[in-house]
Amino acid sequence: MWATLDYVCATLFAGDNYMKRKIAEDKTKEIESRIKIAHIFILVMFCVSIIYLFLLQIADIRHYKQRAQSQRLSKNFIMRGQIVDRNGLRLATDQTSYNLYAHREYFDHTPEELAEKLSPYLDMDKSSIVQNIKKGATVILLKKDVDRETGEKIKKLGLRELSLDKKNERVYPQDELAAHIIGYYNPDADTASGVELSAKQKLQAANEDITVQRTPRGDIIFDKTIDPVLASTPQVGQTVTLTIDSAIQHVCERELLNIINEKKAARGAVIVMNPKNGEILGYAVYPRYNPNNYKKTDALTLKNWTLTDVYPPGSTFKTLTVAAGIESGKINAASKVLDTGKMQLGNWTVQNYDYNKNPNPGMISLVYLFEHSSNVGSANIALMMSPVEFYSILSNFGIGKKSGIDLAGESTGLLPKPFQWDKSRQATMGYGYGASVTAMQMVSAVSALANDGVRVTPHVIKYSPEEEAEKVKRVQAVSPETAKLVTMLLAQSVENSRSVIKLDRYTVAGKTGTSKKPKEKSKGYSNALYASVIGYLPAKDPKMLVYVVVDSASAGGPVYGNTVAGPVFKEVANQCARILNIPPDKNVVE
Repeated sequence: MWATLDYVCATLFAGDNYMKRKIAEDKTKEIESRIKIAHIFILVMFCVSIIYLFLLQIADIRHYKQRAQSQRLSKNFIMRGQIVDRNGLRLATDQTSYNLYAHREYFDHTPEELAEKLSPYLDMDKSSIVQNIKKGATVILLKKDVDRETGEKIKKLGLRELSLDKKNERVYPQDELAAHIIGYYNPDADTASGVELSAKQKLQAANEDITVQRTPRGDIIFDKTIDPVLASTPQVGQTVTLTIDSAIQHVCERELLNIINEKKAARGAVIVMNPKNGEILGYAVYPRYNPNNYKKTDALTLKNWTLTDVYPPGSTFKTLTVAAGIESGKINAASKVLDTGKMQLGNWTVQNYDYNKNPNPGMISLVYLFEHSSNVGSANIALMMSPVEFYSILSNFGIGKKSGIDLAGESTGLLPKPFQWDKSRQATMGYGYGASVTAMQMVSAVSALANDGVRVTPHVIKYSPEEEAEKVKRVQAVSPETAKLVTMLLAQSVENSRSVIKLDRYTVAGKTGTSKKPKEKSKGYSNALYASVIGYLPAKDPKMLVYVVVDSASAGGPVYGNTVAGPVFKEVANQCARILNIPPDKNVVE
């Protein structure tokens, strides 16, 4: 029995060992299988990595080379183009200068040796240079604004402890001349005004767009695709030519400044234009500034108020009222208009400026209306038309619209819609108080009368024929017959008068004006006045239009268009006619 039991136990123990071995063998095979799979996976991943690295580094499937190159790419330095007047006189140009630095980590010379080498070029004594170099800074500024010629000489010294930081500065060789037209340019903030702003794209457009690769230090990386001359030569923007004639501009600015000083006026402007093509020949604005020092100039002075600010034009507006009356068929050359000297419209009284001397002129001609500047006569002509008729013609003259001049910041002026007009507003509109205009709007509007009724967009940039077709518009404000008739009436009124704008050598079609200045912070008018004159000559074939406006003259006698703006108009017209070599249309005995 015990033998049987031992046998059974032995059998069970042997079976147990067999099972254990079996399990161990299975685990071993499983581990070996997993190892093989891992080896295969690693081999596959290795092969994939090799292929990927090949594609990445050799085939450049991620375009890393292109990206690296693009990060090193930079456009070559572009100098801003010049601004010149119509005769080629430089008004704005770029000037290159340098800041000179010393780098202590690269010193090969003592401070005294460097001072010895640099002193002849920097216009500084050696002791000052040594003192600067011995400062504790790692990078030492030795001198600012080193001119280009001097900078090139210092480069040739081959001193590795020195570096020249190139700067581009905008300079205005004529200082204050035409400052509000040219404007200014701030390269640090990329801000500008005047033509510097409106012609920015052209001024910064180089003839060749050169792109190069540079090292982190800014050095050009030359390769076989790069033209070394083009790559190292600064590109220059296109030159912008103005319509301004500097001689005429000088006359305008000088005469304006004279009257401003004489009459202690706050502001003023003189604008000379060719009414046939819209070219501005002279454009003086006061207060004026020097664009070389624009950062030190206050915002009000920098502003070209002749484009942004509006004011009642006064009696110069009567030229448009009479033109509208003729164009609408309400009056003609032989018409007589009632002038009672004073008229009441609701709470508003319309009165002629000479009412006390001439209280009831009666039925007056259109020549008389212009000669005596009749407010009542002009109001009555305005009331002959419907609001829509009058508004439509004024709109054709550009009142209530931007003139389109190629300078930024222009206002539309104020011309109320006809449904807003009551009888008093319509009447006051007739003599220049119902609407508010900019100086450029008045120039643009009246120029149509000098150009067979066609209003041409005023502009200060001289354009190619293709550019002009796009930028300079022509609008038929009134018929040629209306324009010629108003011109004849204006010229005759000036010839009949003793006005200061009457010239010895030329027939002038013109009108003076005086208007009250609105209060800035409340309704109503202040005691200050706008004195103005607008006229063109020779009347039969106008070559030049002149507008003069003076704001808030306060000294030197009565303030009227004839007494304040008139003398400026006369001087500017005579001198500009000589500059332009306009033949006189009067028989003058020399």
